[in-house]
Amino acid sequence: MTSVVVIGGGAAGLVAARSAVLAGAEVTLLEATDRLGGAVASEEVGGVRLDTGAESIAARGRTALDLFAALGLEPVSPAASGAWLQTSGGPFPLPAAGILGIPGSPLADDVRAVLGGRAALRAWLDSVLPVLTIGRETNLGRLVRRRMGSAVLDTLVTPVVRNVYAVDPGEADVEALAPGLNGALTRSGSLSSAVLQLRASAPAGSAVRGLDGGMATLVDALERDLDRFGVRVLRSTPATALTREPGGWRVETPSGPQVADRVILAGSGASARRLLAPLLPGLLEDWPAAHRTTVVTLVVDAPVLDEAPRGSGVLVADGVPGVRAGALTHASAKWPWLAARLPAGRHVLRLSYRGDAAEGTGAEEALADAARLLGREPWELTVVGSAVTPWTQESQRALIGMRSRIEDVRAAVAEIPGLEVAGAWVAGTGLASVLADGDRAGRAV
Repeated sequence: MTSVVVIGGGAAGLVAARSAVLAGAEVTLLEATDRLGGAVASEEVGGVRLDTGAESIAARGRTALDLFAALGLEPVSPAASGAWLQTSGGPFPLPAAGILGIPGSPLADDVRAVLGGRAALRAWLDSVLPVLTIGRETNLGRLVRRRMGSAVLDTLVTPVVRNVYAVDPGEADVEALAPGLNGALTRSGSLSSAVLQLRASAPAGSAVRGLDGGMATLVDALERDLDRFGVRVLRSTPATALTREPGGWRVETPSGPQVADRVILAGSGASARRLLAPLLPGLLEDWPAAHRTTVVTLVVDAPVLDEAPRGSGVLVADGVPGVRAGALTHASAKWPWLAARLPAGRHVLRLSYRGDAAEGTGAEEALADAARLLGREPWELTVVGSAVTPWTQESQRALIGMRSRIEDVRAAVAEIPGLEVAGAWVAGTGLASVLADGDRAGRAV
């Protein structure tokens, strides 16, 4: 029987371990901390268990949905209420027909409301500009600015890309965030038409999904499956070194070595690169660091929020005075299952802070931001529980030039017998991509 050591107990590692044991391997999973799940995490706040990490998944492809079905989990859809955008000029419903904030119909009422008539007309001029037929545009920020102007970039695209993908548009690879956009632009003749073309070609039901009880129930179910199938799970057991030996691998840990035929590296980007560096000399030098993010979860008694004044939440554009948060999710308005678990007038809010704003942010600052973004006074929101959760977001794949570097790493790893690599730093930050990558790595045994 093939023996496999999976390094990392986040979403990629858990799925890799499950897929490997189902393929007939004898599997040991090593997790450096005392908790499984990685960026899929939960905490009891105000008497209810809440996601403090990933809380939804893009329902594209079949891997995630097939996994949910195999684990007996029922995916749920968010409420129909849309998101809002907070600009220095006020709050507006986020324009609907777009991709990455790029409007498909620049003269639509919801776009003109945010941008104003002059900037919306400048964006519409994209439809009469000559199309780029030679070469491909790599830089997302430059593409949007050239085709639609600075107002679309700064007011619509930047809040979406920064807060959803943890990267600035001026550093973002077009194809990494919007596969097919370059080709659609060449075919259709304008960026707005390309956006509409991609939206029309998206598979039915490709919106986000959640799980009743929160995304962290996925970790619970995976953990139960690993126990049922006999996977040996070692918490608080970091891998300190990885060496190739005749016929297999040796993984050093503080409690002694683990020897196996195959190894799947599925931990954080920093830990995986540290272990890979001796095996891939030169390939991993000067790797961009992960982004710092802090999520503040608030449970508040606030009947004034019963009507969800900002829908499912708010994205924040640059230059909004008195607000440090980049985004707010009105979680109990977004997820009906969560609202059903709360007493009347109680609400759950999640605020995210990135970069320097993530340092030292706590419940008091988050409450002030929440009140401002929801159009209420702080005294109208009574905090009954809070949690502050720091994260690193492995968004390097979205950066210009990084897709080719990552593919070089994957190609080099493929040349090393018995080694696989998976996780957000190579697959991308979306949970759907991470689960699919972990499944691929586990099946490779």
